[in-house]
Amino acid sequence: MPKKRSGGGLTGTQQAAKFLGVSVLAGAVLAGIALPAFGALGLAAKGTVEGFDEIPANLKTPPLSQRTTILDSQGGRIATVYSRDRTVVPLKDISPYMQKAIVAIEDSRFYEHGAIDLKGVLRAVNRNAQSGGVSEGASTLTQQYVKNVFVEEAGDDPEKVAAATQQTLGRKIQELKYAIQVEEELGKKKILENYLNITFFGQQAYGVEAAAQRYFSKAAKDLKLEEAALLAGIVQSPSRYDPVNDEEEATKRRNTVLQRMADVRDISQSEADRAKATPIKLNVSRPKNGCITAVSGAGFFCDYVRSVFLTDPVFGKDREERAKVWNQGGLTIRTTLDPQAQNSAQNSIKDHVFQSDAVATALTIVEPGTGKIMAMGQSRPYGFGKNETQINLSVDQKMGGGAGYQPGSTFKPIVAAAALERGIPATQTYPAPYKMTYPTPVQTCDGPWTDRDVPVENENESEVGPYGMKEATAKSVNTYYVELISQIGVCPVTELADKMGVKRADGKKIQQVPSITLGTQEVSPLTMASAYATFASRGMYCTPVAIESITGPNKKPMPVPKTKCDRAMSETTADTVNTLLKGVVEDGTGQEAGLGSRPSAGKTGTTDFRYAAWFVGYTPNMSGAVWVGDPRHSKKMVDITIGGEWHEKVFGGEVPGPIWKDAMSGALDGRPALGFTEVSIPDAPKGRDEDPNKPGNDNAGQDNGGQDNGGQNGGPGGGNGGEDPVFPGGPQPGLISGGGRNGGGNGNGGQDGGGNFP
Repeated sequence: MPKKRSGGGLTGTQQAAKFLGVSVLAGAVLAGIALPAFGALGLAAKGTVEGFDEIPANLKTPPLSQRTTILDSQGGRIATVYSRDRTVVPLKDISPYMQKAIVAIEDSRFYEHGAIDLKGVLRAVNRNAQSGGVSEGASTLTQQYVKNVFVEEAGDDPEKVAAATQQTLGRKIQELKYAIQVEEELGKKKILENYLNITFFGQQAYGVEAAAQRYFSKAAKDLKLEEAALLAGIVQSPSRYDPVNDEEEATKRRNTVLQRMADVRDISQSEADRAKATPIKLNVSRPKNGCITAVSGAGFFCDYVRSVFLTDPVFGKDREERAKVWNQGGLTIRTTLDPQAQNSAQNSIKDHVFQSDAVATALTIVEPGTGKIMAMGQSRPYGFGKNETQINLSVDQKMGGGAGYQPGSTFKPIVAAAALERGIPATQTYPAPYKMTYPTPVQTCDGPWTDRDVPVENENESEVGPYGMKEATAKSVNTYYVELISQIGVCPVTELADKMGVKRADGKKIQQVPSITLGTQEVSPLTMASAYATFASRGMYCTPVAIESITGPNKKPMPVPKTKCDRAMSETTADTVNTLLKGVVEDGTGQEAGLGSRPSAGKTGTTDFRYAAWFVGYTPNMSGAVWVGDPRHSKKMVDITIGGEWHEKVFGGEVPGPIWKDAMSGALDGRPALGFTEVSIPDAPKGRDEDPNKPGNDNAGQDNGGQDNGGQNGGPGGGNGGEDPVFPGGPQPGLISGGGRNGGGNGNGGQDGGGNFP
């Protein structure tokens, strides 16, 4: 066993074994031959480089990760996102002081030697041998650049980063081989440019441009002598010499750089002394990374853009490939977000629902005929604090949203459209009593639905038919729409819903049950806004899009997802629904959402137990959906204060309606007031039959009211439902609730969902 020196240091043999590798490398380079196998030094051991010539000839230089800037449709900045805050700049845009400072302190003989500095190697070997440790390195600026390339390629993988920075002879050999290649291919100026753009300067700043902006809020080309020296000094140890957290250490290091610049005659001694005497004057720009920094409440839209990028195949064959492009950054993404619409939406939200309220609201606006998302906001801001969230309440679960919310009666127009497409006239009349049971059987895509004694009732006892489609839609009569879907069947409704882009927010299939007519299947506001845009565009459904264009790091355009527009229904059907829904805001449950002289149409919706309330409406040029409720489905909106106003019961026209009105009014300000193509729909006869189920009534049936009202599970009056075998005593918070077999409540619903009101 080798003997140690007195005092516990390494023996001469051990020192030689530790440091000879550097001179071996130097000799190998000078000789231009493969390294011999030095078994005692570990050069040929398994796990290290076996031979200099066996290292791949070409250094992989991945594109440098940079900032990505997300813009609105007018070119205004929404947010800046990055995995590494970096802006690549050419050498001409870097201060000469900065160029001289980094060379002076890191590799003063940079312009005199090749890939390896033999004098530096010998000097390091000598000093390290004297000190008994590694007190001085021998890496050139080129070798440091190569090492940074390894780190950049490792990304954020801790194991890869550790491998890229390990201090082994094998790693040094790799660095040297590639340094030779880089010197031959790039030349000194390009190496210096690349080094200044790749190296880490602390405070999340990669590259000199980001560093200049972070510490001094200025461009790299404008750095003064003392500022450049400060940044050059940080590189050796960004944490130790951080001027933000340790000004004293940073000043000492800066002065060391200044003196070195004077020693190598880059500046005069008097210049160095004046700069040393200048106190550090920082003008720090805090890191502004991510959607949390988005303007105008657009953080959730920003996050939606990211989700689109990571899920759409146009950006890569799989998620890993797409994530690599996203993390590399350097993109300029121009989106569909309209700043006027976004500001109006967010202002309306703030006016009507407070961040601290027990319930929340979400609002999305899309453009009919293009699918462009023009606005997306919610009352609980994007963040991690109290009454903040990172869940986008406007979108589906797979795109960063929740499991969705029952849309209530806002689903009824889809049923109406399906009926019209099947030849049912808009003048169709049904008895529509105050309460009844679902007719049975009802055809579905999977066969007949045969559950019996499932009750449903209207919101008010005064709502007693017969009704035609026009009045039933304006008043949102539940029993009318139950009779309508019972006649046409469930399958035409779900098929049309699919054509209109209506899917459950949790990704599951829409259930084949008649209660879907009352909006029992959870969806997102973006889904409903896009579906109603189909009516506005006279039957054409366009998939929602958020991205207009992308410019890549090379300043060249990249492919982006395009909207896909298909005819979902005939123009006549859409025009008829538009006429029906125009009546809702003129004479029906949505009057508080009306836009005055500007033609508009829409529908209210309130779910059983008032866990959610909606207004979805549109003009020919914008379609918007507003949801209000508890994202956790546990807070009933009864005897509740929202936006500083107390409500005994919340209805779709009462809270969501005014939010929609104010948001759309501002969004549409200055835009053409386009009208609808309306159709004539005669009013239904006004007479009311006291017993619509009596024999001889053409629209009656023993299941449509009469002795079956309420049914065995409805209880007296059909108001309380039956006791659920799983949850005795009624429905539990967070579950789909309603009357009939699976829940108590108001008796308004089928086996899988609750009754829903206007």
